[in-house]
Amino acid sequence: MRPSRPAHLARSFAAGASVFLLLLACAGCATTTDGASTTPVPARSTVSATSTSTTTATNAASATQATSTTSTSTLPGTGKPVVTIGDKNYTEQFVLGQLYMQALQADGFSVNLNPNIGPTEVTVQALNAGTLAMYPEYLNVFDSAVAGYPNPFKSQLQAYAAAQRYALAHGLDLLSPTPFSDTDAIGVTVAYAATDRLRSIGDLRRVESSLTVGGPPQFQQGSPGLPALKQAYGVTPEAFRALAVGAQYAALDDGSVQAADVNTTDGQLASGDYALLRDPRQIFGWGNVVPVISAKWLAAEGPAFATTIDRVDAALTTAAMRQLNADVDIAQQAPAAVARQFLETHGLLTPAPS
Repeated sequence: MRPSRPAHLARSFAAGASVFLLLLACAGCATTTDGASTTPVPARSTVSATSTSTTTATNAASATQATSTTSTSTLPGTGKPVVTIGDKNYTEQFVLGQLYMQALQADGFSVNLNPNIGPTEVTVQALNAGTLAMYPEYLNVFDSAVAGYPNPFKSQLQAYAAAQRYALAHGLDLLSPTPFSDTDAIGVTVAYAATDRLRSIGDLRRVESSLTVGGPPQFQQGSPGLPALKQAYGVTPEAFRALAVGAQYAALDDGSVQAADVNTTDGQLASGDYALLRDPRQIFGWGNVVPVISAKWLAAEGPAFATTIDRVDAALTTAAMRQLNADVDIAQQAPAAVARQFLETHGLLTPAPS
């Protein structure tokens, strides 16, 4: 709030007292410099007229040292408790863990990273116990496996609102969701999609008599899987071929399957050789990452902690996440190096302006 201005003085002096008024005005100018002015005056160091060049050099060196000390000590995470964050045990999560850790460290936070936090129930227990502060979860997984909601949500907004409602009621908080959503999807080659004019999953009805779908064994009977394709889109493929995770793209390339269960942020999709069929009925749900954080830890670390994570997540588009995964899975780069390059490219190793 701005300081209030002093009220104007009423003037009812006679014309013959003008000299007296002028004297009073000058006296007022001398006495209102201790707080009546609303214009801030920057603090200045006073240097006497007799200062030597040695004194000037000393003051300059002191100013440089003070600036350096201030820039370090005013990082938002300086002095906060050491915090432990976690990630799950696969490429995308390794990258996310490194992105969060390095960005937080750049903002002065002291961070430990646990790169294999275990199954969801163990993770939630660790959050409640205070041994883990935060980890990245997928919105549809949080809603089903943590909150226990039995039915999918029609929109990302509804899914997030329901998840946050549960989180706040259980001592947790969800930070903002990422732009990218990592869910199952039906992938085909670009050539196959073009030949048969395939754009959405429902279009597979036109080719189902010769269609072999590939995926992990549980996709044949599980949810979401072939039963959901039939119920939501009326698609019943001619055959199903069980594939090891990661083998879908080779099977698409050699034509042993025409469509496959893939993930929307797979690194292979960065090549441009494959197309994902649209899922307008959202049978695969909402897979935006929502960092889950203990409310106690969030209070201890302060609002800048969430701001740092949100800055990182805002840059994670679907294309960006695919490329990050490709850099690790295909180019065989280390997650830590991939994360650092991304953060540097996007200016995320520089603290946000306060």
